[in-house]
Formats: sequence, structure tokens, C-alpha cells
Amino acid sequence: MSVLIKQAAEHWEFVSPLLQKPKNEDGYDRLVLALDELLEITGDDESHPLMSLVDIIGDWIEEWDHTHHPMAEASGAEVLGYMMREHGLTQSDLPGVGTQSVVSEILSGKRQLNLRQIRWLAERFGVSVETFI
Repeated sequence: MSVLIKQAAEHWEFVSPLLQKPKNEDGYDRLVLALDELLEITGDDESHPLMSLVDIIGDWIEEWDHTHHPMAEASGAEVLGYMMREHGLTQSDLPGVGTQSVVSEILSGKRQLNLRQIRWLAERFGVSVETFI
């Protein structure tokens, strides 16, 4: 038996509860708490020996989230409204989209963003055009 396997076998009863994909919300919560603790230990050190464990647990959490807590897709108008609130902008602050009435129609769903407007918004907010598609 290799030294690595021997060490793993000796410590398995302590480590194994941490190394299980979540089967329910309690298991998910347990992994989230473990990940938080691991991130406190590893900090920003990508070369920390525990980073591989961070990656594994992070992948399991992400998989659970995609399956059990899917996020709804936001429309371009919803994203625009959010960005305006976050940046404290009014409808008249977006001349690249159009007049205040055009922006109002977009926000109310009466009009769709066109490609020119999307490009302008992406540049204005420093985000990808996919943000508004």
C-alpha cells in the first residue's frame, strides 16, 4: 500500500463526511459551510494545498444550484432597468438608446432593444452585449 493511500485510509473517517455530493438541502448547506471555512483558510492563495478541495466542493455546489435552484433568465429590458437603478440613471440619461419615450417603451415591454441600442448599452456599462440579449 502506498504511503498516500495509507494516510488517506487513516484519516478517512474524518474526511469522508466532507467528500460527499449533496443528496438533499442539508447536505448542500453542509458543503456551503465547509466551502466558506476552506475559503477563509486558503484566502487568495491559488497554490494552497486545499484549493483542489475548494474546487471539488465548489463544483458540487454549482451542480446542485443549477439543478435545484435555477435562476430565471432576465430580459434585456429587465437588465436595463436594473443597471439604471444601480447607476442612478433616468430614462433621459440614455441618449444612445433613444428618447425618454423610447426608453420608457423598452422598459415597459412595448418595444424590444435593437442591435444598435444593445451595442451602445454594452459600451456604456462596460459589459458584454450578451448581457442585454
